[in-house]
Amino acid sequence: MSLNKITSWISVFKTKHLNERRIIIITSLLVGLLSGLAAVVLKDTIYITHTFLEKHFGSEMGGYMFLILPAIGIFLTSLWTKFFVKENITHGISRVLFAISRKNGYLKSKDTFTGIVGSTITIGFGGSVGAEAPIVLSGAAIGSTLARLFKLNYRQVILMIGCGAAGAVAGIFKAPIAGLVFTLEVLMIDMTFASLTPLLISAVTGTLTSYLCLGQSEALFSFQLQSPFIISNIPFYLLLGVLAGLFGWYFTEINMAMERWLEELKRPWMRLLIGGVSLGVLILLFPPLFGEGYEALRNILSGNGDRIINQDIVGWFGSGIGTVLIYVLLMLLLKVIATSATTGAGGIGGVFAPSLFMGGVLGFFVARSLNALGFADVPEVNFALVGMAAFMSALMHAPLTGIFLIAEITGGYGLFVPLIVASIGSYITIMYFEPHSIYTKRLAQRGDLITHNKDRAALTLMRLEREIERDFVSVKPEQTLRVLVGAVSHSRRNMFPVINENKELVGIVLLDDIRHIMFNPEMYDTTYIYELISAPVDVVRTTDAMDVVMEKFEKTGAWNLPVINDGLYDGFISKSKIYTAYRKALLNFSEE
Repeated sequence: MSLNKITSWISVFKTKHLNERRIIIITSLLVGLLSGLAAVVLKDTIYITHTFLEKHFGSEMGGYMFLILPAIGIFLTSLWTKFFVKENITHGISRVLFAISRKNGYLKSKDTFTGIVGSTITIGFGGSVGAEAPIVLSGAAIGSTLARLFKLNYRQVILMIGCGAAGAVAGIFKAPIAGLVFTLEVLMIDMTFASLTPLLISAVTGTLTSYLCLGQSEALFSFQLQSPFIISNIPFYLLLGVLAGLFGWYFTEINMAMERWLEELKRPWMRLLIGGVSLGVLILLFPPLFGEGYEALRNILSGNGDRIINQDIVGWFGSGIGTVLIYVLLMLLLKVIATSATTGAGGIGGVFAPSLFMGGVLGFFVARSLNALGFADVPEVNFALVGMAAFMSALMHAPLTGIFLIAEITGGYGLFVPLIVASIGSYITIMYFEPHSIYTKRLAQRGDLITHNKDRAALTLMRLEREIERDFVSVKPEQTLRVLVGAVSHSRRNMFPVINENKELVGIVLLDDIRHIMFNPEMYDTTYIYELISAPVDVVRTTDAMDVVMEKFEKTGAWNLPVINDGLYDGFISKSKIYTAYRKALLNFSEE
């Protein structure tokens, strides 16, 4: 049965048996189920790949496995991306945000699995990234595809994308509340109270699907609160939050700078060589940087933090507390290099897992430092747990996601107050330096970021090319007043663009400027248009974001501005038409 026949059958069934609310409930249930299954598939394939490689090559290659396998994984991922995907899917969550703001929620159907395959190869072979961003892309693509299949409207498509993301996050972590909060905070969709029901359905369905397929096992990280929360430690938790904010800013800046540098290398093999070798050397020196790093976090949270230290390396310089702290600090500083080398060289993965890793290691480092220096006697396990939430809050600008995710995946609700204190502290700290999260910074720089601000969101949803008016009669500078008068008689406009032979805008002629001579036939053949033109007060380029266009109208006070497309004249855009389109976009964005 073809896709068109399925869509036609669904349309008939909807009309006869379903109202809008039932359609949304059924679709959100299906999206949650499929997103949860996608999360299960990704977790299993990564585990199977990693286990297979470790079993067959680990004993033979020893430590050199870390040096070679990650580069091989990145190379295979690059082949997958180049010859099948044929587009960059490295930043999965940023891709989802772009689809929401610039593509009416359209995500390709193949996005449901391309990220799963790519991240399986990258992470299974040891790439220092996380699987969460690719699975969010898969879940969002599932939501987008089903929404198109059910012929839902724009707001419902965006809602289904949110349902897919919620189901995917909930499924991979078995954390339904975190999946819901992630969608509201990170995807920045202005959800109404009525939208919470479909999101909760998808999140819970994704979680239950994960439980049914993987068993009712313990949470991702086992944690037992052995040292209760002590109020006198609040200043130290706040210190941890501030440090997490600073490290989050450091991670964002270094990650973007290194990826940009690798992207500028013209030869793909050079990117692979530099990224693969850098990653291999770092993992050889710091084994916890291999893969997602969850094993290191489990060691820390079980009270075995010393296992994350490469005793051979530390032994070369002495095993004192100072050497251990320097080693852990270097691992923190170099984690972003390992992550950036993975994605910049062609690997597929996200920063979800790296943020958890860095937060846990940072918490361990702060607690070990405080204890070693005699400032306090604080529990390393608790600080590692709180650090995970604080770093996630900083890097993603999502304090609630960090708080609820860590509480759910560890069962660490006994530390709810420190989780809140550190997460808010880290969020306030990074906001001082960087107003955008690692997911949104690139989009914000291009003007492609949709936000909770309805005015800004409406502008983002508008498309300049749809509002260009091309019914203006143009003239050439070397033509005479007679030609211009003829153009006036055939035009409904009072403005005439003057275009040269190369279709470039030379200037404009206003009807008011020629009114005093247009009825004087004696001047028709002796007056040329180039004598009458004036320069426009400003021009709009097709690459301008809509908020930039609005600013130009406000600054100039003009009602019409010429539009330039790649240096050539393309028409005019009017303030009245922009305002009409803005009101429609705002209404569409705000309606229930």
